Amino acid sequence: MVHTMAAALRGNFLGNSPSWYKLTIIGFLILNPVLVSMNGFLAGWVLVIEFIFTLAMALKCYPLQPGGLLAIEAIVLGMATPEMVLQEVETNFPVILLLMFMVAGIYFLREMLLFAFNKILLGVRSKILLSLLFSGTAAFLSAFLDALTVIAVIITVAGGFFGVYHKVASGKKFDHDHDPTTDDQVVELHRDDLEGFRAFLRNLMMHGAVGTALGGVTTLVGEPQNLLIADIMGWSFAEFFMRMAHISMPVLIVGLLTCMLLEVTKTFGYGAQLPPKVRRVLEEYDLDMTAKRTPQEKSVIVVQGIVAVILMLALGFHVAEPGIVGLLVIVLATAFNGVTEEHRLGRAFAEALPFTALLIVFFAIVAVIHHQGLFTPVIQWVMTYDGKMQEALFYVANGVLSMISDNVFVATVYIGEVEEMFLAGEITREKFNALAIAINTGTNIPSVATPNGQAAFLFLLTSTLAPLIRLSYGKMVVMALPYTITMSTTGLLALWYLG
Repeated sequence: MVHTMAAALRGNFLGNSPSWYKLTIIGFLILNPVLVSMNGFLAGWVLVIEFIFTLAMALKCYPLQPGGLLAIEAIVLGMATPEMVLQEVETNFPVILLLMFMVAGIYFLREMLLFAFNKILLGVRSKILLSLLFSGTAAFLSAFLDALTVIAVIITVAGGFFGVYHKVASGKKFDHDHDPTTDDQVVELHRDDLEGFRAFLRNLMMHGAVGTALGGVTTLVGEPQNLLIADIMGWSFAEFFMRMAHISMPVLIVGLLTCMLLEVTKTFGYGAQLPPKVRRVLEEYDLDMTAKRTPQEKSVIVVQGIVAVILMLALGFHVAEPGIVGLLVIVLATAFNGVTEEHRLGRAFAEALPFTALLIVFFAIVAVIHHQGLFTPVIQWVMTYDGKMQEALFYVANGVLSMISDNVFVATVYIGEVEEMFLAGEITREKFNALAIAINTGTNIPSVATPNGQAAFLFLLTSTLAPLIRLSYGKMVVMALPYTITMSTTGLLALWYLG
């Protein structure tokens, strides 16, 4: 019986992931009860490290299963409770709505997006200019929309490009509904071009992802924690922008300069050019699609373009929660383009729902962090300082903790602590304002260092695009490193000298 169960574990446990990985997860599950019996605080930090490990191995095994096992064990061991997890989920419910409906909404705009970005990709031959265009556009859109929405658009575009080339390289007719993740065949003659194309797309995806952080820090709608901070502080849209500008604008400039320098120096995995054969394939595809495009297909693109404008206006004027706007996009884009079959609607949700489930698991880990007080010693240490040093340490502490856990959670904890101090009369309104600025910029800028720092980065890592372009956790960390150094340093210096 025991032998049979062991064989089943070896064969079925965590699917086709490597045996060493399976044994590591089993080791984690055995280790945690021992640590909890010794020291709950230590066990909490070990659990966080274990969960980050599952994210780092996302290309070997989707993090939902190993991370979910760790979360279940943590609740069983009393490191958190189901009620605490529910509270975290309720707090972040707008983000869940966003994932469920906005990402699906973007799926129904893919023909228009592929058409528009194909023109940009083929029209702009300078890789430096193209990179700046991706990063700058992502920054601008993230300031008024939402980073997850923007990254969903970029993923859709990159996935479309990859699908076009993959179909041609495999010698098959292009199909809009084809999913390249289901086809392992790639002709060997195209191997070098394929690897070059993957590197090219990795560059654009990382430039775009960092761009969402550059724009996300500037306005109260850029990131979820921005709105929370603005509500507590009583800042309007314009006031929030102005209070952050002395840090966010220098960081934006330095971020774009870093983008340009990385492409010039071709370091940290950047500088990959679009292979000539791939460009020729995309150009031929564009000409072929243009020649064969029927009036009905043109109307689909026009309708999707109109819906995209409605999307931007609805988000820009904040007529509803972004997730609700995403549902509006789904209804409009499908109703006026005749997509009424349930199975065609279902495909749109395939990308976002696994990540939504993973996010719930992540909230369980966050509940452990909260319940075990893992960040409390850091908060207490920072509060022992005064003046500019305290603001700088708030910025650094929020940045480091955001790299480890999640910037929304870190900002929520810190702004709550500072608000209690202000209401108790321990700090002045001026100091309250200064610390709120440090918290917002600290959680938004240095958090680009790791995929778990920002939801947009984590979504990119766990998307179906990531394995196609070989974008792993480690590669994301390496490619984000120069941005982390230049942007974080600029933010700290701006806070110290310009605040």
